[in-house]
Amino acid sequence: MFVDSHCHLDFPEFQARLPEVLENMALSKVSHALCVSVDIPDFPKVRQLAELHSNLYASVGVHPDYEDTPEPSIEFLVSEARHPKIIAIGETGLDYYRMGERSYDSMEWQRERFRTHIRAAIASGKPLIIHTRSASEDTLKILKEEGADQIGGVMHCFTESTAVAKAAMEMGFYISFSGIVTFKSAKDLQETCRQVPVERMLIETDSPYLAPIPYRGKTNEPAWVSKVGEFIANLKGLPVEELAERTSSNFFQCFQINRESL
Repeated sequence: MFVDSHCHLDFPEFQARLPEVLENMALSKVSHALCVSVDIPDFPKVRQLAELHSNLYASVGVHPDYEDTPEPSIEFLVSEARHPKIIAIGETGLDYYRMGERSYDSMEWQRERFRTHIRAAIASGKPLIIHTRSASEDTLKILKEEGADQIGGVMHCFTESTAVAKAAMEMGFYISFSGIVTFKSAKDLQETCRQVPVERMLIETDSPYLAPIPYRGKTNEPAWVSKVGEFIANLKGLPVEELAERTSSNFFQCFQINRESL
């Protein structure tokens, strides 16, 4: 069985077809999925999904690229993380990809938000879900400064270099690969995937985005994490069943879930 370690089932694309999406998960041997929060106003919907479905979990956090949205406090994040189905803080991190005309200094709000999430993760004992885009140097720097190695977590939708992956793994983070790794243009990422030990690897969809081959261009969904897993198994020369079992076991270990109780 596979696990989708990162999806957004609260997004509008799924509102009318959630039963079908959950059925497709079962048919594709995807046992669990983590629904990831991106802002405070929509967080209750994310939490409710986890409450209503035994095989769904949720996180609490505010995406680094959401500028005009309420800022989370450490107290809020820690309080919400006490919920038994909230298993992570995030997604959080840094995203300089869309800086445009903005200066580095003008992005300090994003770095402060990131620090807030790290401090909340340490206080709550819940792992981090890290988003980093065009900002890996600062991401690693802040993680080190804030002592994120105390709690670890996952570098989600990883597209950075092998060196960045190694630095993150040294701080106790797992590396999660999305459908991007299946793209023909992703040769460098595929080489990084070969270098990441399966013991430190997760797989995800980031649905509704980034559908893997052969579904590229369509609305992604958790069932298709199986295609990511199949591709990586072939890339690393592993049986698909082994890749599925190892990445699923990693998910439960990363997010501190007692698999025996499921």
